Amino acid sequence: MLVAAAVCPLTPLVVLGMPDLRSACHTAIATLRDARPDALIVVGGAPATGAYDGDAVGSLRPWGPDLAAGRGEPVLPLSLTVARLLLGEHAPDSFQSVAWDAPGEDCAKLGAQLADRAGRVALLVMADGSACLSPKAPGRYDEAAGPCNDRIAQAIDAGDPAPLAALDPEEADRLWVSGRAAFQVLAGAADGREFAGRLLMATAPYGVGYLVGTWTA
Repeated sequence: MLVAAAVCPLTPLVVLGMPDLRSACHTAIATLRDARPDALIVVGGAPATGAYDGDAVGSLRPWGPDLAAGRGEPVLPLSLTVARLLLGEHAPDSFQSVAWDAPGEDCAKLGAQLADRAGRVALLVMADGSACLSPKAPGRYDEAAGPCNDRIAQAIDAGDPAPLAALDPEEADRLWVSGRAAFQVLAGAADGREFAGRLLMATAPYGVGYLVGTWTA
């Protein structure tokens, strides 16, 4: 069952710059270790759903920087690569990607399956909020982006999976909420349990919602 979760941004900037954001991520990850999980699983959005071993390799080279985590052929998608770099020498037990466009019910089912992997499961969820928060954002500015991003941040701070489970895939796609599927995997893993939430950081310096938070059972 799920005993702890952490949410961190999937942007490479979290390891290439933005030290305050990176520090918040390291604090969130430490909370996972403090929970003494039997299994630490990393979840992140990707073009396709798939499972990877904990020692799988990731590289940022396709996005420019010649920076890799692990040795061997890189196989991890971007979100999981960023997690691998944040974790450093502390490799997880496994990585799980979820397709960006996965239906909500599939995400919930996957989350429940991950929570059943061990007696005590911790999830590191790599997910961004909306990328339509300002006129200079990667996506087209949308006045609905702020309220949507706030709902996600409030759900993280409250330890409440319901607002994450209720995210509308069509709206999330329009508002460039790239973390929607990963958030809904978290909601599926947490379903039926109570968590104490803590939002460690919420920032949007480039019009993209970067959120860091923790849930503990």
